[in-house]
Amino acid sequence: MTGMVSGGMAVQSQPVADHAAGGTLPRAPLSAMEFSLFAQFGSHRRLAADEVLYRRGDACTSMYVIVSGAVCLDFGAGITPRQLGSGDFFGELGMLMERHARSHEARANCDTLLIELTPEGFSQLVDQDPAMMVFFLRRTLARVVYSEQCLISQLSRRNHELETALGNLYSTTHELDHTRSLVYSDDLTGLHNRRSLTAYLHRSHRSEGRPQGLLLIDCDDFKGLNDRHGHLAGDQALQCMGRILNSVVGRDDIACRLGGDEFCILLRQADCERLSRIAAFVLDAVGNLASFPGGVPGAHSVSIGMTLIGEQLHWNEAYSLADRALYRAKRQGGGRAEWPPAESDRAPAA
Repeated sequence: MTGMVSGGMAVQSQPVADHAAGGTLPRAPLSAMEFSLFAQFGSHRRLAADEVLYRRGDACTSMYVIVSGAVCLDFGAGITPRQLGSGDFFGELGMLMERHARSHEARANCDTLLIELTPEGFSQLVDQDPAMMVFFLRRTLARVVYSEQCLISQLSRRNHELETALGNLYSTTHELDHTRSLVYSDDLTGLHNRRSLTAYLHRSHRSEGRPQGLLLIDCDDFKGLNDRHGHLAGDQALQCMGRILNSVVGRDDIACRLGGDEFCILLRQADCERLSRIAAFVLDAVGNLASFPGGVPGAHSVSIGMTLIGEQLHWNEAYSLADRALYRAKRQGGGRAEWPPAESDRAPAA
């Protein structure tokens, strides 16, 4: 549509593609006769560059024909904006449906001149040339249906992309959790490792929820067990130890394999009685391992060192006290739990 004149204004057709969802919506500009008729019953309206004509959710009160310039119809996040140029029309659903809300925002890309047609003007237009308007409405409805189908297609594709992204996120989260498990867990026993113990101590220090009790645990004659029955039996004994220690810790406690046959338990809430009770349980459970069907031969003795951790006691000092208590138990033949000398007088026997 080139060189068409309405009210002394030349209307220049522009090769602007109307991009709908899922593809390109073919342009359907008004014919010269349609444009002349719309101009007869409509009024001119000018928009400056970037001026908003209406927003999503506004009530439809008019339809528009672009005389010159360009308009962008923005349907929201995830939907491709639609670009319209000279001769194109939009907002026609306002003429076809009562109390219809705009599904998009209309904004001028540059200085733009429009023909605005109200429902009253549209009714006069229908009365003036009903045959032409029937053809216009049929074409309009076909374009609306095609446009909605394209929008549904793009939304479906967008939904599929979101589902794929969500699946990738779940997969990545699972991989991160698995990596974290490998980093902070002992792969043989499933207990926490030294790295996890360090992180636990840092967290408890920051939260002012310092642990109150420590047990150091060491298998008696573990080298002899490996020499007599093989390393597979030794691994099985360590796994049994892991299950026993896991069974006695609470949510805020931690059971850790320090390395080799050395283990520890840190208790958030503890006193002498609780430490002694847990130590007695561990000693009894390990002593009964060989009596179960398929039990580990020779894995029935551990030594335990216990200590309370006071508010002013540094972790290294607490560990040193528990370590001294552990070797005190070993020097007395193993298979027992001991306190450091300074605590043994006031602590119950394990």
